[in-house]
Amino acid sequence: MKKIGKVLNWLSSLKIAILLLLLIALASAFGTLIPQQESNQFYYENFNRNPFLGIINGNILISLEFDHIYSSFWFLFLLSWLGIALAVCSIRRQIPVFQSELNWIDYKYPRQIAKLSIAKTIQAKDPLKSFDKLKTVLKKKGWNIKEKGGRIAARQGAMGRLGPILIHLGMILLMLGATYGSLNGQTIEKFLAPGRSIDLLDTNQAKGLTIGLKKFQIERDPQGRAEQYRSIVTVTEPNGYQEDKEISVNYPLRYKGLTLYQADWSLAAITVQINNSPKLQIPINSLPELGEQVWGTVLPTKNDGSDPILLTANSELGPIVIYDNDGSRLRSLNTNELAKVKDISIKLISIIPSSGLLLKRDPGVPFVYTSFAIILIGGSLSLISTKKIWVLLNEEKSLIYIGGLSNRNLAGLSKELPKLISLLDNQL
Repeated sequence: MKKIGKVLNWLSSLKIAILLLLLIALASAFGTLIPQQESNQFYYENFNRNPFLGIINGNILISLEFDHIYSSFWFLFLLSWLGIALAVCSIRRQIPVFQSELNWIDYKYPRQIAKLSIAKTIQAKDPLKSFDKLKTVLKKKGWNIKEKGGRIAARQGAMGRLGPILIHLGMILLMLGATYGSLNGQTIEKFLAPGRSIDLLDTNQAKGLTIGLKKFQIERDPQGRAEQYRSIVTVTEPNGYQEDKEISVNYPLRYKGLTLYQADWSLAAITVQINNSPKLQIPINSLPELGEQVWGTVLPTKNDGSDPILLTANSELGPIVIYDNDGSRLRSLNTNELAKVKDISIKLISIIPSSGLLLKRDPGVPFVYTSFAIILIGGSLSLISTKKIWVLLNEEKSLIYIGGLSNRNLAGLSKELPKLISLLDNQL
């Protein structure tokens, strides 16, 4: 039993808890600096050339599970350890302290009161009258009182002792919610063009919600720089119920456990007319070799597919820029403009943007929000100081012994006690 007690004391020690918090904070910082949930090839290409902290290359990073820190074995182990430490601390220390605060302590002898942090002996002409008046004053000031045979035990702020227990409970619930969300959450990044949709699967891998893009708009400043992106999305439930919602950057949609963010934008396709053809919608792809925000496609100018040209765009407003197969620029083309390029005529009808949507489903969110509420309540209660006063009457000697203690605001009690004494009929 002694060994078990030593282990429990070690688990619940303040030093261990602080060390665990530091390790978790350090790991979280690494998770912010290192991109998470990427392919192994991504880490080989980026960290073998430039190791993290100068020593951790792609192979080591993957071996240490730094590519998915928040769901790694060692990070979950640290969270579990901290949760156990908080639980043991609450059970072995905080709960007994709270229970002791709820138990009334009866001091029967003057020497017991004399040992308190604040103690005073009053010589009274009418000790019984002074004793009764002091009892009345304490009740008016909101003290809980228990009287027994010429003795008073009074206390205030006992619920403050519940604060640390609630904080520990909230932190444990926070870690459980974060872990549950990390292991069972779902994150999807998708670019959708207007008229396209994506089907989401529920926990049983059956079709759940359908998210469709109805309209996408990019708001630009006078210099043409993107300032805000807005999407009108249609949410369709399995029973057929539909609802249109607008989202934009910093204004996500929260719908039945799903959070839909407006994350980015892209260009999806161009609509052109070649010679006398009907309108053709041609997909375009990102071309990072030509710039950060450049999209394009290759279009043949001969019937046999030879002599191609490259069409590029960097904005849904146009224009598109046309390059020859040797990389030389042929010309630019605005919307609804017709031009002759080599042996074909091209008319640009429109450039179709796509909305970058980030969908997150985190089942741990209710636990996390509940934990925040519990921690706030616990923190507020922890600010309440617990105060106790004992009064002992000795009618034979016409003496009243009074003393008190406080767990947090002893200076405040030392000022409050003389004020109580000054209300008595007889002063020293």
